Amino acid sequence: MSDEMNVDLKRPSEVDGAAGQANGHDDSGTTAPAAKRVKVDNNNDNAENAPKEIDARDDRDRGMAKIKPEFLLASAASKAQVDDDAAEASGAIDHADGKVDARDGGGKKKKKKQGGQNHNRSYGQFDDELRLCNSRTYSNEFSPKPCRYGDRCNMCHDLRKYFSEGRRGDLTTLGGKCPMFAQYQRCPAGWKCRFIKSHSEEVEREDGRKELVLLGAPDADDEEPDRKPGVVNVVHADVKYNLSRRKADLSKSERYTKWVEKETDLMRKIYNRKKPDCDESEDTELHELRAQFVEPPFKASEKRKIYFGRETPTLAPLTTQGNLPFRRLCVELGAQVTYSEMALGMPVVQGGKGEWALMKAHESEISSPRYSPSPDDIVQGYDNSKDIKFGAQITGNQPWVVMKATEALTNHLPHLRVVDLNCGCPIDLVFQQGAGSGLLDAPPKLEKMIRGMNAVSGEVPITAKLRMGVRDGKPNATKLIERLAFGSPDFRERLGAPGCAAVTLHGRSRQQRYTKSANWTYIAECAALIKSYNQQRDELTDTIREADASTQANTTGGKMYFLGNGDCYSHIDYFDHVDNAKVDTVMIARGAMIKPWIFEEIEKGQYLDKSATERLAYVEKFVRYGLEAWGSDELGLGFTRRFLLEWLSFTCRYIPLGILEHLPAKINDRPPAYRGRNDLETLLSSNDYRDWIKISEMFLGPAHPSFNFQPKHKSSSYDTIEAEG
Repeated sequence: MSDEMNVDLKRPSEVDGAAGQANGHDDSGTTAPAAKRVKVDNNNDNAENAPKEIDARDDRDRGMAKIKPEFLLASAASKAQVDDDAAEASGAIDHADGKVDARDGGGKKKKKKQGGQNHNRSYGQFDDELRLCNSRTYSNEFSPKPCRYGDRCNMCHDLRKYFSEGRRGDLTTLGGKCPMFAQYQRCPAGWKCRFIKSHSEEVEREDGRKELVLLGAPDADDEEPDRKPGVVNVVHADVKYNLSRRKADLSKSERYTKWVEKETDLMRKIYNRKKPDCDESEDTELHELRAQFVEPPFKASEKRKIYFGRETPTLAPLTTQGNLPFRRLCVELGAQVTYSEMALGMPVVQGGKGEWALMKAHESEISSPRYSPSPDDIVQGYDNSKDIKFGAQITGNQPWVVMKATEALTNHLPHLRVVDLNCGCPIDLVFQQGAGSGLLDAPPKLEKMIRGMNAVSGEVPITAKLRMGVRDGKPNATKLIERLAFGSPDFRERLGAPGCAAVTLHGRSRQQRYTKSANWTYIAECAALIKSYNQQRDELTDTIREADASTQANTTGGKMYFLGNGDCYSHIDYFDHVDNAKVDTVMIARGAMIKPWIFEEIEKGQYLDKSATERLAYVEKFVRYGLEAWGSDELGLGFTRRFLLEWLSFTCRYIPLGILEHLPAKINDRPPAYRGRNDLETLLSSNDYRDWIKISEMFLGPAHPSFNFQPKHKSSSYDTIEAEG
């Protein structure tokens, strides 16, 4: 661990620092042109009246952040470049057991390791030395529950031995108080809690014996004592068991699959009979075949209405980092729409605990998003009071997989805004199976998926997230969007539109991954195309006909919402994309991970120069929310520390506005070596993982001896996946 920075480990409220603000948005709502940068005066943090000058940096300075001279270190070497694509390089994926996953093309021969692979890293074991039996976890010392295994149980049944030999001592961080008990007067961790002294006591009984008594224990008849307060969409174990045994009711998907098979057979017969020189009898038979077509069992127009607008900045679905505590923090800071981490369709259908755990949401995510449309833009029939912020994202490589996954989710999750289909994830493991961005080159399959998901999702709308295309220089998003808006020309007249309620486009190709800047020019072209679809359906081209209104998405006039995604790092970027690219709203990914208060900047319309104290307070909030979500026992502390370190690997990339010479800041700009305005700010900017561990110890104490966290690339400050789609 680095000893170069001597930071007093005080609580955030005790650390010196002041927040400044720099206004980059005028009263008229317009934003400064992207080609200009605001010169920041050293003695004035408010840049509203600061002079503007053309960014005259030469090519050597491109991609480099301009730091005020007084903050530069003697070393002219720049900070290590962060490779946003490092975690998704091609090649077989090595797992913790040393084996190669055959699904990623490694079944025949183990490939040579390549730098930048997304390894399934081992973080070590972070559990108690002695495992306390569940029959003792929630019971007082003298009144334990009977152990179902009796003498065969190999876990610890002696509370005092467990405290003296089986666990590490209580934590003194966070005031020594359990966040769960302080908030809810109940701790699901029971005696395993690392803050147990804050909700237990030793009571002397009449016979002189002293008993350890647990405060805030779950009810004795509670079937799920580990259920976390404030968490929704918690699916009972019986549901997952029935899914794993193929006993769950997924009859809608099965009926729709049979209908699709029958329609496919009829289409094949019609195609084979369709000859230019057919006689009258054959023509009659052809009409009889066409008469056998049956209406598809869905009406997208009957689904619940949703709304995306200027006032609804959206947090992207993020693999690894889009966890419940992080989403909760972003909602608190102003995020209006959130998504689960991307779940694989097949494990969902099979009742996989890991995938279903991704669907848990905090109660703050089921509140209504902000809604303040202008009088000229009122959404007819939209009831904001019934809308919520949280949606689920899934992916799969076959229509029946995503259909069954969608039906399972909508049957058992009571709080879902939408189900989003990921059609852009560039990860090799996903792409090579034909899922994620593998769907970009399979438009018929993609259309079948959206139609099928709409057929089984009940009132929950279906949306999709795309990339520009698979290969650089060959974008096909316009054709895909047309297909999602109206359906294939071969089926449009009979089946209507697929009913896709919204499309999100990430302005990069699959081949590009996260290199170069997002192509907002292409996003704007797609937005204009969708606007023409929504306004002039009957006059698009000679070959396009308007789809049946009853099959359109249940939005204003059948409108399909359009979201842009890529490189949004400030309110300037956000409003520029909404006003100039004409997207309905912007989905934010890495910008939110680096500075989650970007949503607050969008709401206030100005830059917020957060002090180191405020930034550390967000870290403390994440820790508290993590302990609530994953538990305050040794295992929960390990998970909280792991995901905190992953997040700190992004937050260290934030360059404080007060030390920049020019605004606006850009997400891809990298600074030369610099020091912060105080020691804490310098610590928070470090890209040394040992300093991230040092920050985690401020709130979680020393890590478990077997805990392991070390980036596999010394030149990269993080190793995680961002499934931007």
